[in-house]
Amino acid sequence: MRKKAIVTGASRGIGRGIALCLAENGYDIAFSYKSKEEEAMETADGIERQGAKAWYFQADLEKPQEGKRLFDRALESLGGLDLLVNNAGVTRFQSILELTMEQTMEMVSLDFLNYILMSHYAAGYMKEHGIRGNIIQITSSRAQRAYPGDAVYGGIKAALNRASCSMALDLAPYGIRVNCVAPGAVCIRTPQEIERDGLTDLAGFWEGLGSRIPLKRNGSPEDIGKAVVFLASECASYITGEVLRVDGGLILPGMPEKIQEGKTDWSGMA
Repeated sequence: MRKKAIVTGASRGIGRGIALCLAENGYDIAFSYKSKEEEAMETADGIERQGAKAWYFQADLEKPQEGKRLFDRALESLGGLDLLVNNAGVTRFQSILELTMEQTMEMVSLDFLNYILMSHYAAGYMKEHGIRGNIIQITSSRAQRAYPGDAVYGGIKAALNRASCSMALDLAPYGIRVNCVAPGAVCIRTPQEIERDGLTDLAGFWEGLGSRIPLKRNGSPEDIGKAVVFLASECASYITGEVLRVDGGLILPGMPEKIQEGKTDWSGMA
């Protein structure tokens, strides 16, 4: 029997990678998208090519009532729930000197409160029906390593990691596990998509960054999907309240004491 998963924000990027990996590993998927239905249709097609069932729902998850509406519709379509993956979010970088209330509240509502509420709905359903299921939060390596301009975004991701530890304690008596996956630099757009969408500030960015990561490449949505599949599987049945960082070693080195001329990696820099 196929398992059943809800994935928020799965029409593209990391969410799509998660949904496709889950479909390949025995899950039917209900997922949300915010605005681009054609991208949601592409994800659904990919899921169905894996032999899985797919449903997609438009939802503006910044609004608290939208989460409950999405959950109820997804649950009705799936007919049950084994896994919730909270992935939908927005990334905004702003110096504390240039903080805007609009962007701050957008991130607090979508990237934090929505995760808490969706976890509440899923946990309540699993407990009521005796399901030893999983809740997985997609956070970020920025929860652990600070960068300029990410006081709000990085702080929210750190809060999710911490909140998930308490959720894990609340839900452990019912056999429900709660874990986080923390991506590092994940390339979610091809050079063709960057050019098509006019994202000139990203031109060449991923190519330059990948060579500086210890494992010599950027992450892919599939890398994150595989981590989610693992944490939701019986192979991880004794893991709860943990954060699995998937970043190719990005944040391991910190600041080098010295940089040798011509060096593009971290070997021989200390």
